[in-house]
This record gives sequence, C-alpha cells and structure tokens, in this order.
Amino acid sequence: MSEKTIKITQLRSVIGCTKKQKATIQALGLGRPNYSVDRQDNPCTRGQIRVVQHLVKVEEI
Repeated sequence: MSEKTIKITQLRSVIGCTKKQKATIQALGLGRPNYSVDRQDNPCTRGQIRVVQHLVKVEEI
C-alpha cells in the first residue's frame, strides 16, 4: 500500500525562530522561503510540520 505524498512549501524565514524550529526546517529539507519538497504523509512528517506550521504551507498531492 502506497502512502500519500504531501508538498511542503516554506513561506517564511527562520530568522528569529527557536533552534528546534530551525532544526526541523532543515530536517524537512527546506532552508529558504519559497522552497518546496515532497514527503510521504506519515505521523513523523506531520509531527515535524506541526512544529513549524506557522512557517510552511502543506498541500496534498
């Protein structure tokens, strides 16, 4: 069974964010505003998104 894929786009800069939020953005493979990555939709990824939800936009593919 294949999992869904989600597209994560970074909207805001990490300047002024906590170390945890900066590390989470890096772990997702992002780094600069308007960068996007495709990731599997699973609980681990959703947990990372929750940490930085104010910095990213999530779309289901």
